[in-house]
Amino acid sequence: QTEAMTTVDINTGAFVGHRNLDDTIFNTNIEATQAIARQLRLRNLGGIIIIDFIDMSNEDHRRRVLHSLEQALSKDRVKTSINGFSQLGLVEMTRKRTRESVEHVLCNECPTCHGRGTVKTVETVCYEIMREIVRVHHAYD
Repeated sequence: QTEAMTTVDINTGAFVGHRNLDDTIFNTNIEATQAIARQLRLRNLGGIIIIDFIDMSNEDHRRRVLHSLEQALSKDRVKTSINGFSQLGLVEMTRKRTRESVEHVLCNECPTCHGRGTVKTVETVCYEIMREIVRVHHAYD
């Protein structure tokens, strides 16, 4: 995630499945559409979002993946717009920014690397300590 955009890269890792490779790729991309929609909502991500699905040569698979993404995002109350696959094979979409992302609320720019990474805010760390104290207290009750 940067100020300019959020990018999502889909891959299968080492898993190639027991069926043919095209089916594995297609099913992985379909599963990813659900996870992407959920994470966009949970993290409150907005702005330009680029998704790099695993390359699919089958045009029907590409169409079905886009449809699955549209269906998954239809549950989102925030306005989204999917522009389809670009010439580079990336899905371009936008999601209206309604407030700061969770990362921006819970984290600050890393002072060591000057913004290439993030560190938790003092408040976030304090809340984590308080939650841990409550958890340990309940464990001994």
